[in-house]
Amino acid sequence: MNLKTRIDIAAGRRPADLVLKNGRIVNVLSCEIHEGDIAIADDRIAGIGEYEGEETVDLAGQYVCPGFIDAHVHIESSMLSVPEFAKVVVAHGTTAVIADPHEIANVMGAEGIRFMLSSSKYCPIFVYFMASASVPASPFESTGGELRALDLHPFLSDRWVLGLAEMMNYHGVVEGDPECLDKLLLTDNRPIDGHAPGLSGHALCAYVTAGISTDHECTTIEEAREKLRLGMSIMIREGSQARNLDALLPLVQPDTLDRFMFVTDDKDVDDLLVEGSIDHIIRRAIAAGMNPVHAIKLATINPARHFGLDHLGAVTPHRYATLTILDDLEQCRVSRVYQAGRLVFADGQTLDIDAPVRRPQILRGSINVHWIEPEHFAIPAPGAGEFDVHVIEVMEDRINTGRSIERIRADGGQLHADPKRDLCKLAVVERHLASGNIGLGFVRGFGISTGAVASSVGHDSHNLVIAGTNDHDMYTAAVHIVKIRGGFCIVKNGKVLADVPLPIAGLMSTVDAEMLSAQLRALHEAAQALDGKLRRPFMALSFLSLSVIGELKLTDQGLVDVDKFELIDLLASKD
Repeated sequence: MNLKTRIDIAAGRRPADLVLKNGRIVNVLSCEIHEGDIAIADDRIAGIGEYEGEETVDLAGQYVCPGFIDAHVHIESSMLSVPEFAKVVVAHGTTAVIADPHEIANVMGAEGIRFMLSSSKYCPIFVYFMASASVPASPFESTGGELRALDLHPFLSDRWVLGLAEMMNYHGVVEGDPECLDKLLLTDNRPIDGHAPGLSGHALCAYVTAGISTDHECTTIEEAREKLRLGMSIMIREGSQARNLDALLPLVQPDTLDRFMFVTDDKDVDDLLVEGSIDHIIRRAIAAGMNPVHAIKLATINPARHFGLDHLGAVTPHRYATLTILDDLEQCRVSRVYQAGRLVFADGQTLDIDAPVRRPQILRGSINVHWIEPEHFAIPAPGAGEFDVHVIEVMEDRINTGRSIERIRADGGQLHADPKRDLCKLAVVERHLASGNIGLGFVRGFGISTGAVASSVGHDSHNLVIAGTNDHDMYTAAVHIVKIRGGFCIVKNGKVLADVPLPIAGLMSTVDAEMLSAQLRALHEAAQALDGKLRRPFMALSFLSLSVIGELKLTDQGLVDVDKFELIDLLASKD
């Protein structure tokens, strides 16, 4: 539709294509709720007021919001393909996401990013990307891909790539690492996302002066306040493992309202289906006492402004007719969704959209493991007697970890797991280049009394991560993950009790959301046979190798002291 026609519709000289009548508009610009017809011309809002149209929909007092925007998400963490992810979140009112594809980029490099860009076309939501800046996240992980500034440069010319994704190597930024600086200088004043848990003082100033403008890792109000004072926008995260809304919401006041955004970051398919997406965060914020219009503002106009998406974020003329209709404001209950003027969700169903027939996308296999045997999981003792070892402490619903030192007695020349003390062995097996690297350590917090759990999802390099009570079950679990081309499995007494194949880069499924959810339910039911105590054991497992957050992590190269940002020995006495 040409501009003259849209102006004629706005001026009332000709009927609109579609008019939404009798709705209550949630105006995130004036922070009020008011009535008015919404005249839609093709994919745009033409006017607000009194209008007639070729088609009219009576909203009967429902609330009309801008489509929700998830300001930071890793789609791969849902374990769904991009089209399936889009179908799930649009049913919860999310009409745009800003995704960092660094999970698949750590496995497949630039090929993985191209796969995600291609997969996002013809979806019922807008899928924008940030160029993955942290591949690898640190020098202490072995990845399947490495992205330098030269590799990222071509992506920044794509209209769907908005800027530079989370700069996880904050040590490198603060120290002026040349590779980090090369990436930062690529952006030409476009947004740069941050990832700086616990960073403070002069180091934080150095991080911010590099042009990094957001952070989604704040866990305390003090941390968020300092970053806010230095000019950063704070992304409040409610994902599957990390949930920071309760801690940070008191800092959101009328004077600081424009400086916050809601994000999910990492949220698996089960939580998306049961809780929802951004709508879940809005609901929780309102229940905690936040003004509903303010809560919706954090999910719409704030991210739209930050990322330069001037065509989204508000119900005003000229912007896309991308609208989330609620039949209950405080419960944020989604009734229907329009995406660029098209109805894409109604009556509890995501509607099919017209799209050209495309050949199935092909992505090469990503599970390349050197030959392994049960003895590769053994931890030799340096002698007889007892030894102090470093132990990773898992935290429920947190992606960071604690650390402790435990005394373990050598038996048969080896250090073994001790289920009675909730001490499991932990192994990280390199799975990209068949290098044979295996990192070994101990972890507390899973509570399993027998067997092993294994995953090819291991942030951020996504090597195989296995926790278990004995070497044979750990070996069996690792071999099974290789056989199914990536995914999750549970083993007890040498038998695979349940698995979930994730053949797309070892991260994502090829089945729909409901089937994947059923597979995960069977997996979690099987986990009960191991007497585990974590709500999401595989989510916790997947973050034990993330070497840039927490106190102690394990990669295929060994134990990483995250605070010192260096590899350390398993034996505490050797520090």
